[in-house]
Amino acid sequence: MRTHEDYLRELELLDTFQQLGRIPTEAVKASAEVAASIAVKDERINTSRPPLQAAKTAAVTPITIDPARAARIATMDWAALRAETASCSACGLCKQRKQAVFGVGAESAAWLFVGEGPGAEEDEQGEPFVGQAGKLLDAMLAAVSLQRGREVYIANVVKCRPPGNRTPTLDEAAACAPLLDRQIDLIQPKLIVGLGKTAVIRLTGSDASMAAMRGAVHRYRDIPVVATYHPAYLLRSLTEKLKGWEDMSLARREMAKQVAIQSENG
Repeated sequence: MRTHEDYLRELELLDTFQQLGRIPTEAVKASAEVAASIAVKDERINTSRPPLQAAKTAAVTPITIDPARAARIATMDWAALRAETASCSACGLCKQRKQAVFGVGAESAAWLFVGEGPGAEEDEQGEPFVGQAGKLLDAMLAAVSLQRGREVYIANVVKCRPPGNRTPTLDEAAACAPLLDRQIDLIQPKLIVGLGKTAVIRLTGSDASMAAMRGAVHRYRDIPVVATYHPAYLLRSLTEKLKGWEDMSLARREMAKQVAIQSENG
């Protein structure tokens, strides 16, 4: 059975924790089912810095959505939504795609991870996060006892690959907004993790820096949102990977809080 220590090794963080003398207590325990693990008090990282206050938000250009199209999509079930996404021509991204990348995972998942948009490998395979960034995301999930396809759903702000893997524009995000919103409505997650600034802007309406957005719990349609760096960015920096671990620890604590609230409310 693999342990959290194995996952820290995959994230290339185990040596860092050992050098700092801050190996999390749970890092040496065997992996447990998420239902049990989220109920355990999180004693992972004592960061020595005071808790961050809620990030100050900066206004961004509002995303314009076609009301009639949004209303139609808002009534769709999973099958209709998949068909709508596959045939979507609401923005120019459809012209160069090989296929729309809808999303993957449990359709009633407690955890929703939202990335930016498909890359070349995702466009080929039709599934989000399948390249090196996807491998790192899987390791991040495993580090908090989660697994793709079980307790997690993974989606993107836009469903078609932007040329050259560039950042999606606000207009492109607007075209896909009803699709992502309907996915959220159908899934009804307890928690959303925004992967990278594009996703965080889409979910929070703020263009504040990632440094400002991290460490606080935001809200999207009354669903808690935790901001962290995109796995593709984390691949380039060990220091930022440590921050990503901290963000996942925050997400886990917030999930435990949501589970407790739900239990209290019956």
